[in-house]
Amino acid sequence: MKRTVLITGCSTRFGRQMAEELARKGDRVYATMRGVSGSNAKVASELQALAADQKLDLRVLDLDVTSTRSVDAAAANVLSESDAPDAIVNNAGQMYVGLTEAFSADELAVQLDINVVGVHRVNRAFLPAMRKRGQGLVINVSSIAGRMSLPFSGVYHASKWALEGYSMALRGELASSGVDVVVVEPGPFTTELFPRSPKPADADGRGKTYPAMANETFEAMGASFDQLFKDPAAPTDPKLVVDRMIELIAMKPGTRPFRSVADLDFGVRDRNAAIEPLDAGLLEGMQLQAFTKFVPQARA
Repeated sequence: MKRTVLITGCSTRFGRQMAEELARKGDRVYATMRGVSGSNAKVASELQALAADQKLDLRVLDLDVTSTRSVDAAAANVLSESDAPDAIVNNAGQMYVGLTEAFSADELAVQLDINVVGVHRVNRAFLPAMRKRGQGLVINVSSIAGRMSLPFSGVYHASKWALEGYSMALRGELASSGVDVVVVEPGPFTTELFPRSPKPADADGRGKTYPAMANETFEAMGASFDQLFKDPAAPTDPKLVVDRMIELIAMKPGTRPFRSVADLDFGVRDRNAAIEPLDAGLLEGMQLQAFTKFVPQARA
């Protein structure tokens, strides 16, 4: 059956590759990104050319997750053409790295706006139609950074831990409406995420007041990841993540695991396995077991 899938952040690896693969499988795909006529015009035109050449139902749409107006306009377009999507993939994101104190409050707010509030904007735009239909899937692309914390990624960790908590609550709230919510937790992959990671502007020079060891370690960690991405034997191919998300879309509603870790996990799989029964016990103790049961609905 032909599905309708909306993906954010299709100007880069995960989103673009997933959009192309799903379209080749026969799905209608809305490949969304900001700056379709500007900063991402080249990518947009390449996807449009691919769709025309291979006769794919691949539709490029301007959507900036940091703008409610942009998200709502894109949603109105999709809903008028295709009704509620079968799946939404909240893939757009950015990773801020550097000494946590060196980030201004405004910079922290931007990181949260992209990675958390942006996801909420997209979900709010489509969930009423998905709930009305009684079916659908929301995939929130989190990270192993949402299940662990390391120095120099505090701002990014804050956004992904927030997304994890948000997604857990949303999954329970939507379970009785037939709409499934899952998260995918990639490790480090050869995408544009690392090379494009913003660092703190640090206008007041706080980073320089830290011991030299801190700044030296930050630089060394960056070099270590660069070496990882150059290693042909390392499991850093974005296709590993894309394949997992496509598998989740294909799975029968009610059978999907909440969390899917994608390759290098630094112990996150074990952490998830240990915490899962504790999470279940918390809901049981608060007599909220009903919110753990997915209830498939008849398609409206």
